[in-house]
Amino acid sequence: MVRLVLRRLAWTGPLLFVVSVLCFLLISLVPGDPARTVLGPLAPPEQVEALHRQMGLDRPLTVQYLSWLTDAVHGDLGRSVGTGTAVGPLIASRLAPTLSLILLATLTVGVLGTALGVLSAVRGGPLGRLVDVASVVGLAVPGFWLALVLITWLAVRWRLFPATGYAPFGESPVQWLRSLALPVAATSLAAVTAVAKQTRDSMLDVLSRDFVRVMQANGLSTRSIVYRHALRTAAVPVVALLGVISASLLGATVLIENIFGLPGLGSGAALAAAQHDIPVLQGAVVCYTLIVVVIGLLADLAQAWLDPRVGAR
Repeated sequence: MVRLVLRRLAWTGPLLFVVSVLCFLLISLVPGDPARTVLGPLAPPEQVEALHRQMGLDRPLTVQYLSWLTDAVHGDLGRSVGTGTAVGPLIASRLAPTLSLILLATLTVGVLGTALGVLSAVRGGPLGRLVDVASVVGLAVPGFWLALVLITWLAVRWRLFPATGYAPFGESPVQWLRSLALPVAATSLAAVTAVAKQTRDSMLDVLSRDFVRVMQANGLSTRSIVYRHALRTAAVPVVALLGVISASLLGATVLIENIFGLPGLGSGAALAAAQHDIPVLQGAVVCYTLIVVVIGLLADLAQAWLDPRVGAR
């Protein structure tokens, strides 16, 4: 287990370096001028050039990146072009809504998807076919369309949940949960159906193995076989899929946070991209990369706990 953690952490540094380089190069290719964004379209060229020199934008890209990298290694991610706020505290202030959304969506996907998959595998029949159909439909439904439908019905017409905004957990856990209910539902629908189908297929494969037949011949109850023995074996590929889904949900948060007005990292990154705010966007990408690394590490540890052979590879 320790070797597994060290092996994953050894890749974190090179991965962050490669991602930051690619992000810096791609941002430099995006049309727009940060100095012009700050000063406005009517600013005289002399002021724009002066601000270019002040922000260091007149230097070559390699010099700009090495300067940013040197500061980032020492914990300084720079300052926002538009507001002058330090990027580190700005990202930290937007991290809680994003992490809350990812955490609740992952829990929803894991619990509902696994429950549906196990029930359809054990009972079969119409429920199994329903899971197959739901997996196709869930993947076909766009998340932004589902978000608009949920807002229209559950927030505007029936007023069961707030349409926009975010309530911190420390202020009111109930309001925190209500503010995230619709974003979580819009984010996790397709993932629930995917996990349900993977769980069903894995359970059917495990239930057809010889050790299950031996336990059935020895008189063990179906509940004991399914939940104490078969589910742990079938959960290994499900956990792997859940890790991939949790990482992919980070991309969905950019759109979902903008639709529901959540002050998260995704909406902040979208705003920074629109304003050509390179330091904020660069810091957000680094933060996203760290979150993906942590998710992958947790998924690997969960798989190694379920099946020690995974950690030995």
